[in-house]
Amino acid sequence: MRNLGTVIARGLCIVGLVAITACSPIQIGSRIIDFGGSGGDGFAAQPGAALAPAGPVQSFGRGPVQVALLLPLTGEVAAVGQSLANASRLAIGFIEANPNIAENITINLRDTGSSVAGATTAASAAVAAGARLILGPLKAEQVRAVGAVARASGVPVIGFSNNPVAAGPGVYLLSVLPEMEMRRALGWVKAQGRRGIAGIFPANDYGQLQQAAFRQQASLARLSPQGVYTFSSAGEAQQIVNQVLPLVRSGAIDTLFLPDRVTAPQFGALLGQAGLAPGQLQIVGSADWAGDPAIAASRALNGAIFPAVDPAGMMAISADYQRQFGGRPHALATIAYTATILANVSTLSKANPPYNPILLTSPQGFNGRDGVFRFLGNGRAEYALVIKRVSAGSAQVVEASRL
Repeated sequence: MRNLGTVIARGLCIVGLVAITACSPIQIGSRIIDFGGSGGDGFAAQPGAALAPAGPVQSFGRGPVQVALLLPLTGEVAAVGQSLANASRLAIGFIEANPNIAENITINLRDTGSSVAGATTAASAAVAAGARLILGPLKAEQVRAVGAVARASGVPVIGFSNNPVAAGPGVYLLSVLPEMEMRRALGWVKAQGRRGIAGIFPANDYGQLQQAAFRQQASLARLSPQGVYTFSSAGEAQQIVNQVLPLVRSGAIDTLFLPDRVTAPQFGALLGQAGLAPGQLQIVGSADWAGDPAIAASRALNGAIFPAVDPAGMMAISADYQRQFGGRPHALATIAYTATILANVSTLSKANPPYNPILLTSPQGFNGRDGVFRFLGNGRAEYALVIKRVSAGSAQVVEASRL
């Protein structure tokens, strides 16, 4: 192992951001959300939030290395952006309060609004002000625009979109991506001795990404899908279920992927009405299922499994967040917390050049608030995910995190 792990471990093991081999790897709830075109996820504005919805750059931290944090503080998902900014402040407060952690960075928070133009303007201002690293923004199209600005100046970006098209050289995504979800879930399915897989996907852009990841990871796992179905509206659910059921009854399909959180309860109910024998069909969801009350309350989805990041990281920051900002953190807040701690790591921030790709893409990876992760050379991330099972109105971990 390289020096990276030893140096990080000395100051950061207790906050869960260390090289994988320096501490035991551990592992959010429903944080797997991309905001490109779909709006927010119902997160309400938080009373007492410390951040104004708009205005000039806001700075926190006392270190010499300038790091830009680009988030939507105005517009349709402003409450989400404010929660992530609050989480970054929380991380800086932890750094400042811990005598074993060097204060290496100053965070400069800039508003992107909801537009590509807003993200481009914020990125240009950040680069002009001397940012050595850019964290954020949220939307895939904004991340791509920020990456174009930053790349021209040699400034790396750690974006928060879970849409893999936003990744690229020098633009890293600190999110769980569809291929990781599918790999983890298919690995579990295969280990259970199931081979007859099928999937139902929405006919939208993200559904197409999920479907492509399903096909790709199934091929890598040497599993052959027995059916891949798409739907444009929930009204098509019965028609698709009618096509699936004969294959289930014949034994050709024993596992059905339903990654779309919104429609999964409807598909589950229709399948439940078919009178299938217990265990005849294993339903598999996505990381977006985590924390969804409709999923947990669906009797038809009882026994369904889904990949997820372990909720321990969110639980670790929630109480402090509540005390400081007077509300619950958004499910994505752990991303901003992890990114801030990562940016402060001495071996990254004080490298020459800082945050260089050799260090950022270390195969040993890091252990953040959402668990073990590593960046690949193509900008995508790999996360260690748990497997959860829906049961009795909640979801319990049935297999520990692994890459």
